Amino acid sequence: MRPLWGLAYFCAQNQDQMATNRTFTMIKPDATGAGNTGKIIDRIIEAGFTIKAMKWTQLSLADAQAFYAVHAERPFFGELTEYMSSGPIVAAILEKDNAVADFRELIGATNPAEAKPGTIRADFAESIAANAVHGSDSDENAAIEGAFYFSTRELA
Repeated sequence: MRPLWGLAYFCAQNQDQMATNRTFTMIKPDATGAGNTGKIIDRIIEAGFTIKAMKWTQLSLADAQAFYAVHAERPFFGELTEYMSSGPIVAAILEKDNAVADFRELIGATNPAEAKPGTIRADFAESIAANAVHGSDSDENAAIEGAFYFSTRELA
């Protein structure tokens, strides 16, 4: 993991590359544990995304707490960080025109019961908490989240 103090530098250096055409995703422990990693990656590629960086890893509790620090005061923070450190994840930076919005459409609503049929969460998520994948909600957050997992030399 990249130290958080390096995020501002990374974002400044990569702002043009990340804006509008790159997003960040994680395939979460429920999906990796259920053996759905390959199926989810296939969906991502079939939707026209190019994988610019990817790694299979497992977050420590401290890593999960750092990644989700923005939610530290929320009541679900403990459960979220315990869950995200409970098994392996796949982190990836994806590229495509309109990447953030298109990826959010591909993954579907956070609650899989409300996700459109054919979306990743409708097909692979177990619950609101175990919802198979994370997708950045803005260009700015895509840059910050990507920098947490990848150095600039890891981007293809």
